[in-house]
Amino acid sequence: MYWGKVIGTLLGAATLKPMLALLGLILGHQFDRGFQSRYRAFSDAGTRTGMLPDGFAPALFQCMGHLAKADGRVTEDEIRAARGVMHRLNLGPAAVRRAIGHFEEGKSATFAFAATLKRVRRDALRRPEHRLLFVRLLLEVGLSKPRMRAKERALIWEACTAFDIGRVELAQLEAMLRAQKGFRQSPAGDADRDRVHSAYAVLGVAPDASNSDIKKAYRRLMNQSHPDKLAASKPDAKALAAAEQKTREVRSAYELLKARRSIR
Repeated sequence: MYWGKVIGTLLGAATLKPMLALLGLILGHQFDRGFQSRYRAFSDAGTRTGMLPDGFAPALFQCMGHLAKADGRVTEDEIRAARGVMHRLNLGPAAVRRAIGHFEEGKSATFAFAATLKRVRRDALRRPEHRLLFVRLLLEVGLSKPRMRAKERALIWEACTAFDIGRVELAQLEAMLRAQKGFRQSPAGDADRDRVHSAYAVLGVAPDASNSDIKKAYRRLMNQSHPDKLAASKPDAKALAAAEQKTREVRSAYELLKARRSIR
């Protein structure tokens, strides 16, 4: 968890006063530490379905569909946000199709939102971090549009009440997500996004590749470019330097994606 440090430092630096930038870093670090202990089961980099209890994903996407339809119309922003969650949960093609089906089920006027929350709380969400993750991912859809309406906010709070999540915890989640959204839309966020895209390109994988595929690409490239592997061919100094540079690039790209996607 690093968003607190990034945002705190940027806000402090915007004042052009080094001491305030340092203070922002310190406060951001404390913020990150508090969130990390509470949300260790997931990160902004991504969460794997293998870490989640059975029944989590179906109920989540049903409730997402219901939330998106609450104001009468599902927007492209909401669909994009739901797709983003599917990607971060590392769903395969078949699981994505099922998730889309659950999303459509939730859009039905007869969908039992309260009963679904009660059932998933009883059957799947016994751990507090799973309940917080469920609400956080719902909130991402609610915040995907320029303004979250009263009906949508009421549904988010209904989920919090069902999962014993208080208003302070909800406010912390919303503040964190809004800060992340603001950062991503800033010049610094553009630069960060470019670094991530570059990392995928270095490894030769698409952004929707699975964590397993990223690991395989990393190992394959390290096997091909590591200077020790070239020793038998007695490369000249130029070839050796190029291999070392490639190895550094591959390792750096993998470490970045490993942190962002919680690859283990």
